[in-house]
Amino acid sequence: MSHRPPTDRPLVIAHRGASWDEPENTLRAFERAIAVGADFIELDVHAAPDGTPLVVHDPPGAAAVPTLAEVVEATRGRIGLMVELKSPHRYRGRRIVERTLALLGDDDLVLSFERRALERAHALRPRLRIVQHVGFGVSIRAAAAYAWGVGLADERVTSASLTAARRLGLATTVYTVNEAGRMADLLRLGVDGIYSDRPDVLRAEVERLRTDA
Repeated sequence: MSHRPPTDRPLVIAHRGASWDEPENTLRAFERAIAVGADFIELDVHAAPDGTPLVVHDPPGAAAVPTLAEVVEATRGRIGLMVELKSPHRYRGRRIVERTLALLGDDDLVLSFERRALERAHALRPRLRIVQHVGFGVSIRAAAAYAWGVGLADERVTSASLTAARRLGLATTVYTVNEAGRMADLLRLGVDGIYSDRPDVLRAEVERLRTDA
């Protein structure tokens, strides 16, 4: 059975995979995320010197890291991908936006802190869902011009910010939440997705909310 993005929310988003249990941004962490029932894997992408998209949070060092193509091959049809472009302006000469989009399916998402890269992604793939991390130089209102949703840092979540996003038709996602109590609070506020290093705990909280509803 192929993976399809869930039509109901909130989304369980495995931050860098199930990185509480396994090394972040590795195939092991991604396999664990699939096993515990996450809806999406969030992963980070930098560009190698030749432009190849690499899955790693920080610029590559001595350790070997998977390519985005390898991750796509390993996970396709099993879970959705939320690909964060890290410092894409630095890699604009290597066409990191174009190279990343070429590997993503229509059900995947792309996200970043950098507005211009996401505007470029929207121009190239207008049907692809985009999440703009806001509050660091990009407003919720600005994001509404091209984004499907916004990413809010947990400490910046307020009723006002959630209301503003919803009024503009934007999905609301919150990062990065690892405590069950805080997950429950956000779920009661009606956020559309939570990024967590502990997708198993988040999945349990989501199911508890549905049972109690």
